[in-house]
Amino acid sequence: MVKVVKSTILDAPVEDVWAVLRDFNGHDGWHPAIADSAIDRGQPSDKVGCVRRFHLNDGSELREQLLTLSDADMAFSYCLLETPVPLLNYVAHVRLAPVTDGDRTFWAWESRFDTPKGQEGELQTLVSEGIYQSGFDAIRAHMELEGA
Repeated sequence: MVKVVKSTILDAPVEDVWAVLRDFNGHDGWHPAIADSAIDRGQPSDKVGCVRRFHLNDGSELREQLLTLSDADMAFSYCLLETPVPLLNYVAHVRLAPVTDGDRTFWAWESRFDTPKGQEGELQTLVSEGIYQSGFDAIRAHMELEGA
């Protein structure tokens, strides 16, 4: 089993970052890899159990299900249901916390998943850098634009 743990500090208030991230269907508005996204069956994007279907910029389609969502903890978890990439049994957790020194946000994003034998390193890097780090960078840029 592969485990990916990434975290960052954003120069934005935690409530502002949470307002963006808690929308399980809003990632196409800030993540550079996402072309479009929709929630299946017209369910609300904050309903535990809802499924988002989205396309990457290369046309690949993925489906993910919201497993938990807590406004009190500013956290959610989700799993991959369908993906062209062999990230098997993928479950991810996102958690925010206030950094009171400067009214900033601590953001932790982690996951565990299985891969075909021999692809562990390649897929760990894909998730760590291609999804999580590019997501951190994109939210940082998005929050600066929103604040401008």
